[in-house]
Amino acid sequence: RMKFLLLQQKYLEYLEDGKVLEALQVLRCELTPLKYNTERIHVLSGYLMCSHAEDLRAKAEWEGKGIASRSKLLDKLQMYIFSSVFLDTNFPDCLIRVCKQIKLCLLGSATMKQSLMSIKNLEDHVNISMKQFPCYTQQILTEHCNEVWFCKFSNDGTKLATGSKDTTVIIWQVDPDTHQLKMLKTLEGHAYGVSYLAWSPDDNYLIACGPDDCSELWLWNVQTGELRTKMSQSHEDSLTSVAWNPDGKRFVTGGQRGQFYQCDLDCNLLDSWEGVRVQCLWCLSDGKTVLASDTHQRIRGYNFEDLTDRNIVQEDHPIMSFTISRNGRLALLNVATQGVHLWDLQDRVLVRKYQGVTQGFYTIHSCFGGHNEDFIASGSEDHKVYIWHKRSELPIAELTGHTRTVNCVSWNPQIPSMMASASDDGTVRIWGPAPFIDNQDFEEECSSMDS
Repeated sequence: RMKFLLLQQKYLEYLEDGKVLEALQVLRCELTPLKYNTERIHVLSGYLMCSHAEDLRAKAEWEGKGIASRSKLLDKLQMYIFSSVFLDTNFPDCLIRVCKQIKLCLLGSATMKQSLMSIKNLEDHVNISMKQFPCYTQQILTEHCNEVWFCKFSNDGTKLATGSKDTTVIIWQVDPDTHQLKMLKTLEGHAYGVSYLAWSPDDNYLIACGPDDCSELWLWNVQTGELRTKMSQSHEDSLTSVAWNPDGKRFVTGGQRGQFYQCDLDCNLLDSWEGVRVQCLWCLSDGKTVLASDTHQRIRGYNFEDLTDRNIVQEDHPIMSFTISRNGRLALLNVATQGVHLWDLQDRVLVRKYQGVTQGFYTIHSCFGGHNEDFIASGSEDHKVYIWHKRSELPIAELTGHTRTVNCVSWNPQIPSMMASASDDGTVRIWGPAPFIDNQDFEEECSSMDS
């Protein structure tokens, strides 16, 4: 993967310099033999037809030869190197050695060292983050009387919504000072139980979906606690997943029986896509593209404006759920029997497979979290919550306390030291910093803590 990225840069720089023969040599003799990301190679070959450098930069969405594109290249390379390399005190030299080992060091050592100075303090940054790390049970919410299938913090971090097999949604208020939660509202009447929840961008509305046999969707006004509308297109539908458009005026919903709708706030049908068996949905920030995982073990992008679709991610096993990073670049997937996978959506490559989690065919929801979304958390069928640093395949913490499968985790987007987990044991746990803990004891405490 690193070779491919470096060779791609080499190829584009040759093209910009007008060295077409050299670029063609890289394409034929270096990139193609890698047998990696064939679709991308076809796209790269099309750039040979660019008439001038400006045309190339526009079509390739590339900054051009120079420090900007090379710094971006380094950012990508960082994602493929284990955390032990990143935390090395001679990190710039480590990366130079890696590049030399693959015989593709395109960047001078002086330029590279200058570009990497900003991340030499990563170890200090991680240690500071650890002081406020959510590895200790601060509160156990027991108000649900059956399995808790989903939990999600509001975008402003002031509320938590939890959905349960007991047919209720509970809205919890987060105290800004103590970080304790208290029950604010109970939303009732979901005959099938609640397995998925989605906050509107302004947090005024909450949509609740049910499990596979549920053909209904509920749109609640969070401020008043009143049901704004209930959607049921057909009793043959299964509306199990939903995602809000960034404008807050539309949403998409669908399920595994082959329906995929775009609706307004009154659940009026605006558009539909026939025959798409949806497992999970996400709307990108462009307001046009909807990502949907389907029964073909893939994530496809759908554009409701021009009615086009394209393949983005292809896995070898069913994608049970996925979530997207705030910048829209990374996708975090829970894959049946495989665990948690991280994909780069722009380059369409699998970046990392995280180890430790037990994932069968139950739907488990993972999340990004912490400062700058540096961390990843997931529930697990072995009753634990697993946490990884984004660049490390091995978990840095295994949180114990639940007694059955942990179905969902949600990291507070405004309070990096707060995380929630929902379990089949009927409880929701709120995780926060361990009291009076030394950094040197952090790893031992997080691995063995049972509240």
